[in-house]
Amino acid sequence: MTSPYTVSIRQTDERDATALATLRRAWSEEQAGHPIEDDLFEEDFAQWYAAEAPRRTTFVAELDGEAIGMMNLALFERMPKPGRPASRWAYLGNAFVLTAHRNRGIGTTLLDAAIAHARDRRCARIVLSPSDRSVPFYRRAGFGPATMLLAHVLDS
Repeated sequence: MTSPYTVSIRQTDERDATALATLRRAWSEEQAGHPIEDDLFEEDFAQWYAAEAPRRTTFVAELDGEAIGMMNLALFERMPKPGRPASRWAYLGNAFVLTAHRNRGIGTTLLDAAIAHARDRRCARIVLSPSDRSVPFYRRAGFGPATMLLAHVLDS
């Protein structure tokens, strides 16, 4: 679908922590259905982002310099095996596009950037834990059931 405006996708850095926190807050409030009071959230987010940056690549979608969507990949290095090149796998998370900008191909463009990055980093696979609403989106992009994985859900 073509868009009347141009959205750019780029990798983020430490200067983007505030914009990413704003998107994360918007996602959280959308899920909750109401504003969430948390005066320390932006500071907590910035600390989390700085700690995660060495193993996580975040992509942001921007329209006229404003962050309107994001997605990230956490990379996990696989234990080396004799006679095999080093490899890794990625966990895709925190995919979100502001409501006003959905259904315009922005999520697909973010996902394409994340998949290309995972390929460039020689990832063996990308896994994710989709919401019920996002399953069709990921299936259209070629994701399927992860029958090779098991999970033990811990009480939180």
